[in-house]
Amino acid sequence: MPNPAIETTALSKSYGGAPALRELTLSVAEGEVFGLLGHNGAGKTTTVNLLTTLIPPTGGSARVAGSDVVRDADGARRNLGYLPESVQFYDQLSTMENLRFFAHLSGLQRPDARINEVLEYLDFAHNRDLRLGTFSKGMRQRVGIAQAILHKPAVLFLDEPTSGLDPEGVRQLRDLIIALNRDLGITIFMNTHLLAEVTMTCTSIGIMRNGVLAYHDSLEATVQAFPGDNSLEDIYLRIRDGVAA
Repeated sequence: MPNPAIETTALSKSYGGAPALRELTLSVAEGEVFGLLGHNGAGKTTTVNLLTTLIPPTGGSARVAGSDVVRDADGARRNLGYLPESVQFYDQLSTMENLRFFAHLSGLQRPDARINEVLEYLDFAHNRDLRLGTFSKGMRQRVGIAQAILHKPAVLFLDEPTSGLDPEGVRQLRDLIIALNRDLGITIFMNTHLLAEVTMTCTSIGIMRNGVLAYHDSLEATVQAFPGDNSLEDIYLRIRDGVAA
């Protein structure tokens, strides 16, 4: 069996006494593409923020690529990449200049060689000298992916990666996610509300409801467990609303 790339035990987060995440216990194996689904306010973004060390937990524990996100936050950061929903760059700088900045933050010793390697892989090298202020949302997302994988992370977190993209941009990003997992062996944790993207990219899913993980299984097992439903949307709504299979 593959080792867990992400593992949480009773992971919890409250804000001013109000729970946003309640005792999340979850294991995502190495090599998986895991999709976390849920309505707005269900706890998806809180989960991603905890696992990427952006906020501390109120209780419980979590490990990413073997490193505790609290006790060894630097170790976790070295092994994870993160693409937020809204990618922030310096618009007056070029792709290369922006990526050099992120490479410096990651401590890369030969940043230009690695940046060129990543841009070639992403089929984006022809845009290396263009300023980001001229880019579309889809192009910015591709630069965002580049910065997230510069340091060769074992785990990549994507927070609503297709938000704001047109259909062509969605298709391109979907193909890229599949390629990153297939070609580079990166475990991917994707927070999304688009069921179609989950169907086409994910190997397993989790469904959040009011800060609680209501469901977790492989996509194949999920479809088999709900034989009377015609789509993942039907299954999602039944689980979200607490209706048993």
